[in-house]
Amino acid sequence: MEMEIKVPVCTSCGKEITPREKSTHFLCPNCGEEVIWRCESCRVLGVTYKCPKCGWEGP
Repeated sequence: MEMEIKVPVCTSCGKEITPREKSTHFLCPNCGEEVIWRCESCRVLGVTYKCPKCGWEGP
């Protein structure tokens, strides 16, 4: 039986997020249905992100 591991991807830049990285994830503040992932770099720089479900944008 093979197990597939899905690596999270930053919603802002599309980079794969490593386990050691100081990333964060949370539900979209607008629709609450999509998980937003933020890599350490995008968090520090305040890069905007867009919810893929409802289109809401945030810093």
